[in-house]
Amino acid sequence: MNKTERIFKIEQMISARKLASFAEMLTELEVSPATLKRDLEYLRSRMKTPIVYDRDANGYRFGGTRGEAERVEFPGLWFNASEAAALLTMRHLLTELQPGLLRRHIEPLKERLRALLESADHSFEEIQRRVRILHVGRRAPLPKFFEIAANALLNRRQLQIGYYSRASNETTARAVSPQRLVCYREIWYLDAWCHARDGLRSFAVDGIREAQIIDAPAKEVPERRLDEELAGSYGIFSGRAKAWAKLKFTPARARWVATEEWHPKQRAHVEPDGSYILEIPYGDDRELIGDILRHGPEVEVLAPKELRARCREQLAAAARLYAH
Repeated sequence: MNKTERIFKIEQMISARKLASFAEMLTELEVSPATLKRDLEYLRSRMKTPIVYDRDANGYRFGGTRGEAERVEFPGLWFNASEAAALLTMRHLLTELQPGLLRRHIEPLKERLRALLESADHSFEEIQRRVRILHVGRRAPLPKFFEIAANALLNRRQLQIGYYSRASNETTARAVSPQRLVCYREIWYLDAWCHARDGLRSFAVDGIREAQIIDAPAKEVPERRLDEELAGSYGIFSGRAKAWAKLKFTPARARWVATEEWHPKQRAHVEPDGSYILEIPYGDDRELIGDILRHGPEVEVLAPKELRARCREQLAAAARLYAH
């Protein structure tokens, strides 16, 4: 039984019995008296656990008085050695979180997660050295604009932004009512009601060039409508689904794609020859076409014919680049 398992077992024993003697814990844990004493001291000093020795009852319990014992909650999350990487991932994601959102809470939480990692069989430094999280295609927004957007969102105020569109290569002024911040494929987006367009839009936060909170309440959009218009179709582009794409992947590619979720409402099945049929709803085909083309000759668009034609045009244009 490793240290993490022993600590967890001590908590279980005291919680279930309300009082556990030193001898009972020795028998259950099958450790030496010296090891048990170190575990109890670790609980008190490192994990800040309110565990006390009751001389009258000759046992250990939680709380300063007997009346408090039943109200004390054992602190912390518990992971065995094999789960330590998941905890490291949590800490890494907190480290990578954009500034402005929960900033003052991040450092104490990171230190708490580090302490929990060090309670496992492997040191924090060893886990951090062995586990890496790589970011591909990330576009980091300017911290000050992320913070302003987060503040407007949480305080339910309107936001005046200067937004640069890469598609049009233009910057326009917009008054928006923030609804949600979404991290999608390593990129942060602000889902908002655009008062200039009188509709819901998703704005890449890294495209915000100016931002100022307006002293006006944000327009509230029902959660159901947000999901229908911003998450109802494939990709990050807003709008309701207008059609269903039907894709056929080769048996070789199916071994990968069959385990992927392209959309929460997707339909899929495997053909007798091993090929994989995937159907997904979409409204704007720009992102969908990019994802289809990355599979090259391993996928064919069966329907609708408009999407099939668009993919054929893109492939033909790409082929012309390699004609000579």
